[in-house]
Amino acid sequence: MNNKSLKWQIPFLVLLIVGTVLILKKQPPFRTDQGLVFGTMYKITYQHADNLKPEIEAALKEVDNSLSPFNKNSVITRINNNTDMTADSLLTDVFLLAKSISEETHGAFDITVAPLVNAWGFGFDSSTNISRETIDSLRQFVGFEKIALKDGKIIKQDSRTMLDCSAIAKGYGVDHVARLLDSKGVENYMIDIGGELVLKGKNPKMNSWRIGINKPIDDSLSVNQELQTIIEITNAGLATSGNYRNFYYKDGKKYAHTINPRTGYPVQHNILSSTVVAKNCATADAYATAFMVLGLDSAVAICNEHPEIDAYFIYSDDKDSTRIFYTEGMKRFIRNK
Repeated sequence: MNNKSLKWQIPFLVLLIVGTVLILKKQPPFRTDQGLVFGTMYKITYQHADNLKPEIEAALKEVDNSLSPFNKNSVITRINNNTDMTADSLLTDVFLLAKSISEETHGAFDITVAPLVNAWGFGFDSSTNISRETIDSLRQFVGFEKIALKDGKIIKQDSRTMLDCSAIAKGYGVDHVARLLDSKGVENYMIDIGGELVLKGKNPKMNSWRIGINKPIDDSLSVNQELQTIIEITNAGLATSGNYRNFYYKDGKKYAHTINPRTGYPVQHNILSSTVVAKNCATADAYATAFMVLGLDSAVAICNEHPEIDAYFIYSDDKDSTRIFYTEGMKRFIRNK
Protein backbone atom coordinates (compact mmCIF):
# COMPACT_ATOMS: atom_id res chain seq x y z
CA MET A 1 0.00 0.00 0.00
CA ASN A 2 1.52 3.38 -1.01
CA ASN A 3 1.42 6.54 1.11
CA LYS A 4 -1.08 8.27 -1.22
CA SER A 5 -3.64 5.48 -0.80
CA LEU A 6 -3.09 5.46 2.95
CA LYS A 7 -3.76 9.21 3.19
CA TRP A 8 -7.18 8.71 1.60
CA GLN A 9 -8.11 5.85 3.95
CA ILE A 10 -7.13 7.46 7.25
CA PRO A 11 -9.97 10.05 7.24
CA PHE A 12 -12.52 7.32 6.56
CA LEU A 13 -11.14 5.22 9.44
CA VAL A 14 -11.32 8.21 11.77
CA LEU A 15 -14.92 8.88 10.75
CA LEU A 16 -15.79 5.21 11.28
CA ILE A 17 -14.30 5.19 14.78
CA VAL A 18 -15.96 8.48 15.74
CA GLY A 19 -19.29 7.27 14.35
CA THR A 20 -19.07 4.03 16.28
CA VAL A 21 -18.31 5.88 19.53
CA LEU A 22 -21.25 8.24 18.98
CA ILE A 23 -23.60 5.32 18.30
CA LEU A 24 -22.46 3.54 21.45
CA LYS A 25 -22.96 6.73 23.48
CA LYS A 26 -26.54 6.94 22.24
CA GLN A 27 -27.33 3.44 23.51
CA PRO A 28 -29.53 3.48 26.63
CA PRO A 29 -27.75 2.61 29.86
CA PHE A 30 -27.93 -0.66 31.76
CA ARG A 31 -29.82 -0.32 35.02
CA THR A 32 -30.02 -2.61 38.05
CA ASP A 33 -33.04 -2.74 40.35
CA GLN A 34 -33.17 -4.92 43.44
CA GLY A 35 -35.31 -5.55 46.48
CA LEU A 36 -37.27 -8.15 48.40
CA VAL A 37 -40.11 -10.30 47.09
CA PHE A 38 -41.54 -13.75 47.90
CA GLY A 39 -39.32 -13.89 51.00
CA THR A 40 -36.14 -13.61 48.94
CA MET A 41 -34.01 -11.11 47.01
CA TYR A 42 -34.61 -10.03 43.44
CA LYS A 43 -32.07 -8.39 41.16
CA ILE A 44 -32.92 -7.23 37.66
CA THR A 45 -30.38 -5.79 35.22
CA TYR A 46 -31.77 -4.35 32.01
CA GLN A 47 -30.93 -1.87 29.24
CA HIS A 48 -33.52 0.86 28.86
CA ALA A 49 -33.68 4.63 28.72
CA ASP A 50 -36.20 4.79 31.57
CA ASN A 51 -36.19 3.52 35.13
CA LEU A 52 -38.78 0.73 35.10
CA LYS A 53 -38.56 -0.19 38.79
CA PRO A 54 -42.11 1.02 39.67
CA GLU A 55 -43.59 -1.11 36.90
CA ILE A 56 -41.36 -4.06 37.79
CA GLU A 57 -42.47 -3.93 41.41
CA ALA A 58 -46.10 -3.63 40.33
CA ALA A 59 -45.69 -6.81 38.24
CA LEU A 60 -44.10 -8.62 41.20
CA LYS A 61 -46.97 -7.44 43.40
CA GLU A 62 -49.45 -8.96 40.96
CA VAL A 63 -47.74 -12.33 41.34
CA ASP A 64 -47.66 -12.02 45.13
CA ASN A 65 -51.35 -11.09 45.24
CA SER A 66 -52.16 -14.16 43.17
CA LEU A 67 -49.77 -16.94 44.17
CA SER A 68 -48.31 -16.27 47.61
CA PRO A 69 -49.73 -18.51 50.37
CA PHE A 70 -48.05 -16.18 52.88
CA ASN A 71 -50.21 -13.29 51.66
CA LYS A 72 -53.45 -13.53 53.63
CA ASN A 73 -55.40 -11.76 50.90
CA SER A 74 -53.93 -13.54 47.87
CA VAL A 75 -56.08 -15.52 45.46
CA ILE A 76 -54.41 -18.80 46.40
CA THR A 77 -54.90 -18.16 50.14
CA ARG A 78 -58.60 -17.50 49.66
CA ILE A 79 -58.94 -20.66 47.58
CA ASN A 80 -57.09 -22.60 50.29
CA ASN A 81 -59.61 -21.16 52.76
CA ASN A 82 -62.45 -22.38 50.52
CA THR A 83 -63.68 -18.93 49.59
CA ASP A 84 -66.00 -19.07 46.59
CA MET A 85 -64.04 -17.18 43.98
CA THR A 86 -62.63 -17.40 40.47
CA ALA A 87 -58.93 -18.00 39.87
CA ASP A 88 -57.25 -15.04 38.19
CA SER A 89 -55.24 -15.36 34.97
CA LEU A 90 -51.94 -15.82 36.81
CA LEU A 91 -53.12 -18.70 38.98
CA THR A 92 -54.87 -20.23 35.97
CA ASP A 93 -51.62 -20.15 33.96
CA VAL A 94 -49.68 -21.74 36.82
CA PHE A 95 -52.35 -24.34 37.47
CA LEU A 96 -52.37 -25.53 33.85
CA LEU A 97 -48.56 -25.64 33.60
CA ALA A 98 -48.26 -27.40 36.96
CA LYS A 99 -50.84 -29.99 35.92
CA SER A 100 -48.95 -30.71 32.70
CA ILE A 101 -45.60 -31.11 34.49
CA SER A 102 -47.21 -33.25 37.19
CA GLU A 103 -48.40 -35.62 34.48
CA GLU A 104 -45.00 -35.62 32.75
CA THR A 105 -43.19 -36.41 36.02
CA HIS A 106 -45.69 -39.05 37.20
CA GLY A 107 -46.77 -36.98 40.18
CA ALA A 108 -43.30 -35.97 41.40
CA PHE A 109 -44.36 -32.34 40.96
CA ASP A 110 -47.67 -31.56 42.64
CA ILE A 111 -48.96 -28.21 43.94
CA THR A 112 -51.42 -29.96 46.27
CA VAL A 113 -48.46 -30.96 48.47
CA ALA A 114 -49.16 -27.97 50.78
CA PRO A 115 -50.53 -29.95 53.79
CA LEU A 116 -47.42 -32.15 53.81
CA VAL A 117 -45.04 -29.19 53.40
CA ASN A 118 -46.76 -27.47 56.32
CA ALA A 119 -46.63 -30.59 58.46
CA TRP A 120 -42.88 -30.88 58.00
CA GLY A 121 -42.38 -27.22 58.95
CA PHE A 122 -41.46 -25.76 55.56
CA GLY A 123 -44.73 -24.17 54.56
CA PHE A 124 -47.07 -21.28 55.30
CA ASP A 125 -48.78 -22.93 58.27
CA SER A 126 -47.62 -24.34 61.60
CA SER A 127 -45.93 -27.73 61.65
CA THR A 128 -47.45 -30.64 63.54
CA ASN A 129 -45.98 -33.54 65.43
CA ILE A 130 -44.95 -35.89 62.65
CA SER A 131 -45.91 -39.53 62.75
CA ARG A 132 -46.65 -42.16 60.15
CA GLU A 133 -50.33 -41.83 61.01
CA THR A 134 -50.20 -38.06 60.45
CA ILE A 135 -48.57 -38.46 57.05
CA ASP A 136 -51.02 -41.17 55.98
CA SER A 137 -53.92 -38.95 57.04
CA LEU A 138 -52.64 -35.93 55.10
CA ARG A 139 -51.97 -37.95 51.96
CA GLN A 140 -55.71 -38.62 51.64
CA PHE A 141 -56.25 -35.14 50.22
CA VAL A 142 -52.95 -34.66 48.36
CA GLY A 143 -52.85 -35.38 44.63
CA PHE A 144 -53.50 -33.43 41.44
CA GLU A 145 -56.32 -35.82 40.54
CA LYS A 146 -58.24 -34.44 43.53
CA ILE A 147 -58.60 -30.94 42.07
CA ALA A 148 -59.86 -29.55 38.77
CA LEU A 149 -60.21 -26.22 36.99
CA LYS A 150 -63.76 -25.70 35.80
CA ASP A 151 -65.33 -22.47 34.53
CA GLY A 152 -62.43 -20.51 36.04
CA LYS A 153 -62.79 -22.07 39.47
CA ILE A 154 -60.59 -24.63 41.23
CA ILE A 155 -62.82 -27.46 42.36
CA LYS A 156 -61.67 -29.64 45.27
CA GLN A 157 -62.85 -33.14 46.04
CA ASP A 158 -61.95 -32.47 49.69
CA SER A 159 -62.10 -29.04 51.32
CA ARG A 160 -58.88 -29.83 53.23
CA THR A 161 -56.87 -29.89 50.00
CA MET A 162 -54.60 -26.85 49.78
CA LEU A 163 -52.34 -25.47 47.07
CA ASP A 164 -48.73 -24.42 47.40
CA CYS A 165 -47.11 -23.03 44.24
CA SER A 166 -43.81 -22.18 45.91
CA ALA A 167 -41.90 -24.56 43.62
CA ILE A 168 -43.09 -22.72 40.50
CA ALA A 169 -44.19 -19.24 41.66
CA LYS A 170 -40.72 -17.66 41.71
CA GLY A 171 -40.09 -18.94 38.21
CA TYR A 172 -43.46 -17.64 37.07
CA GLY A 173 -42.68 -14.29 38.71
CA VAL A 174 -39.46 -14.09 36.69
CA ASP A 175 -41.41 -14.84 33.50
CA HIS A 176 -44.03 -12.22 34.41
CA VAL A 177 -41.36 -9.53 34.71
CA ALA A 178 -39.76 -10.78 31.45
CA ARG A 179 -43.08 -10.25 29.67
CA LEU A 180 -43.19 -6.71 31.04
CA LEU A 181 -39.67 -5.95 29.80
CA ASP A 182 -40.44 -7.48 26.42
CA SER A 183 -43.50 -5.23 26.13
CA LYS A 184 -41.23 -2.23 26.76
CA GLY A 185 -38.91 -3.27 23.95
CA VAL A 186 -36.06 -4.24 26.27
CA GLU A 187 -33.70 -6.50 24.34
CA ASN A 188 -31.00 -7.13 26.96
CA TYR A 189 -31.81 -8.19 30.51
CA MET A 190 -31.25 -10.62 33.36
CA ILE A 191 -34.02 -11.23 35.89
CA ASP A 192 -33.02 -13.05 39.08
CA ILE A 193 -35.48 -13.91 41.84
CA GLY A 194 -33.83 -16.04 44.49
CA GLY A 195 -31.65 -17.80 41.92
CA GLU A 196 -34.39 -18.39 39.35
CA LEU A 197 -33.56 -16.52 36.17
CA VAL A 198 -34.53 -15.42 32.70
CA LEU A 199 -31.72 -14.16 30.49
CA LYS A 200 -32.14 -12.36 27.21
CA GLY A 201 -29.77 -10.72 24.75
CA LYS A 202 -26.42 -9.47 26.04
CA ASN A 203 -24.90 -8.40 29.35
CA PRO A 204 -23.43 -4.89 29.86
CA LYS A 205 -20.18 -6.06 28.22
CA MET A 206 -22.20 -7.18 25.19
CA ASN A 207 -21.49 -10.86 25.82
CA SER A 208 -23.80 -13.70 26.74
CA TRP A 209 -24.78 -13.78 30.41
CA ARG A 210 -22.51 -15.84 32.71
CA ILE A 211 -24.15 -17.64 35.63
CA GLY A 212 -22.48 -19.59 38.42
CA ILE A 213 -23.82 -22.88 39.76
CA ASN A 214 -23.04 -23.17 43.47
CA LYS A 215 -21.49 -26.20 45.08
CA PRO A 216 -24.20 -27.95 47.14
CA ILE A 217 -22.65 -27.28 50.55
CA ASP A 218 -25.03 -27.19 53.53
CA ASP A 219 -25.55 -23.45 54.01
CA SER A 220 -28.78 -22.40 55.71
CA LEU A 221 -27.59 -18.77 55.88
CA SER A 222 -26.82 -18.59 52.13
CA VAL A 223 -23.32 -17.25 52.70
CA ASN A 224 -21.44 -19.86 50.69
CA GLN A 225 -20.70 -18.72 47.16
CA GLU A 226 -18.24 -21.42 46.11
CA LEU A 227 -18.94 -22.34 42.50
CA GLN A 228 -19.15 -25.76 40.93
CA THR A 229 -19.09 -24.39 37.40
CA ILE A 230 -20.07 -21.45 35.24
CA ILE A 231 -22.48 -21.50 32.34
CA GLU A 232 -22.82 -18.95 29.56
CA ILE A 233 -26.37 -18.60 28.36
CA THR A 234 -28.95 -16.27 26.87
CA ASN A 235 -32.58 -16.32 25.69
CA ALA A 236 -33.62 -18.97 28.21
CA GLY A 237 -35.03 -19.62 31.66
CA LEU A 238 -32.91 -21.26 34.35
CA ALA A 239 -33.70 -22.59 37.81
CA THR A 240 -31.85 -24.54 40.49
CA SER A 241 -33.29 -26.67 43.26
CA GLY A 242 -31.31 -28.18 46.11
CA ASN A 243 -31.63 -29.34 49.69
CA TYR A 244 -28.52 -27.59 50.99
CA ARG A 245 -30.10 -24.29 52.07
CA ASN A 246 -33.59 -24.93 53.43
CA PHE A 247 -33.35 -27.74 55.98
CA TYR A 248 -33.23 -28.50 59.69
CA TYR A 249 -31.87 -31.19 61.99
CA LYS A 250 -34.00 -33.05 64.52
CA ASP A 251 -32.73 -35.88 66.70
CA GLY A 252 -29.55 -35.95 64.64
CA LYS A 253 -31.36 -36.38 61.31
CA LYS A 254 -31.47 -33.87 58.48
CA TYR A 255 -34.88 -32.93 57.08
CA ALA A 256 -34.84 -31.01 53.79
CA HIS A 257 -37.62 -28.87 52.33
CA THR A 258 -38.35 -30.88 49.18
CA ILE A 259 -41.26 -33.17 50.03
CA ASN A 260 -42.12 -36.16 47.87
CA PRO A 261 -45.89 -35.80 47.29
CA ARG A 262 -46.15 -39.51 46.53
CA THR A 263 -44.72 -40.67 49.87
CA GLY A 264 -45.32 -37.68 52.11
CA TYR A 265 -41.72 -37.60 53.31
CA PRO A 266 -38.70 -35.35 52.60
CA VAL A 267 -36.70 -36.68 49.67
CA GLN A 268 -33.71 -38.90 50.39
CA HIS A 269 -32.51 -39.33 46.80
CA ASN A 270 -28.95 -38.89 45.59
CA ILE A 271 -29.36 -35.58 43.73
CA LEU A 272 -27.81 -32.73 45.73
CA SER A 273 -28.53 -29.98 43.22
CA SER A 274 -30.65 -29.85 40.08
CA THR A 275 -30.22 -27.02 37.56
CA VAL A 276 -32.60 -26.89 34.61
CA VAL A 277 -32.60 -24.78 31.44
CA ALA A 278 -35.93 -24.40 29.63
CA LYS A 279 -37.83 -22.02 27.35
CA ASN A 280 -39.19 -20.19 30.41
CA CYS A 281 -38.34 -20.02 34.09
CA ALA A 282 -41.59 -21.46 35.46
CA THR A 283 -41.00 -24.68 33.51
CA ALA A 284 -37.36 -24.83 34.63
CA ASP A 285 -38.41 -24.16 38.24
CA ALA A 286 -40.99 -26.96 38.32
CA TYR A 287 -38.76 -29.54 36.64
CA ALA A 288 -35.83 -28.69 38.93
CA THR A 289 -38.02 -29.54 41.93
CA ALA A 290 -39.48 -32.65 40.31
CA PHE A 291 -35.98 -33.96 39.55
CA MET A 292 -35.02 -33.62 43.21
CA VAL A 293 -37.98 -35.85 44.04
CA LEU A 294 -37.32 -38.37 41.28
CA GLY A 295 -33.62 -39.05 41.79
CA LEU A 296 -30.95 -39.18 39.12
CA ASP A 297 -31.98 -42.16 36.99
CA SER A 298 -35.62 -41.11 36.63
CA ALA A 299 -34.66 -37.46 36.12
CA VAL A 300 -32.28 -38.38 33.30
CA ALA A 301 -34.98 -40.54 31.71
CA ILE A 302 -37.38 -37.58 31.65
CA CYS A 303 -34.69 -35.33 30.17
CA ASN A 304 -34.22 -37.88 27.41
CA GLU A 305 -37.97 -37.73 26.72
CA HIS A 306 -37.87 -33.92 26.60
CA PRO A 307 -34.94 -32.64 24.51
CA GLU A 308 -36.32 -29.11 24.87
CA ILE A 309 -35.04 -29.04 28.46
CA ASP A 310 -31.46 -29.45 29.65
CA ALA A 311 -30.17 -30.23 33.12
CA TYR A 312 -27.01 -30.21 35.22
CA PHE A 313 -27.06 -32.55 38.22
CA ILE A 314 -24.70 -32.66 41.17
CA TYR A 315 -25.24 -35.96 42.97
CA SER A 316 -23.75 -38.33 45.49
CA ASP A 317 -22.68 -41.80 44.36
CA ASP A 318 -22.86 -45.02 46.39
CA LYS A 319 -19.52 -44.14 48.01
CA ASP A 320 -20.80 -40.66 49.05
CA SER A 321 -18.49 -39.01 46.53
CA THR A 322 -19.79 -35.96 44.67
CA ARG A 323 -20.36 -36.53 40.97
CA ILE A 324 -21.64 -34.51 38.01
CA PHE A 325 -24.02 -35.45 35.22
CA TYR A 326 -25.37 -33.13 32.55
CA THR A 327 -27.42 -33.60 29.42
CA GLU A 328 -25.85 -33.49 25.99
CA GLY A 329 -27.46 -30.13 25.24
CA MET A 330 -26.06 -28.64 28.44
CA LYS A 331 -22.51 -28.96 27.10
CA ARG A 332 -22.88 -25.89 24.91
CA PHE A 333 -23.43 -23.68 27.98
CA ILE A 334 -20.63 -24.90 30.26
CA ARG A 335 -17.52 -22.71 30.58
CA ASN A 336 -14.37 -22.93 32.68
CA LYS A 337 -14.40 -20.77 35.76
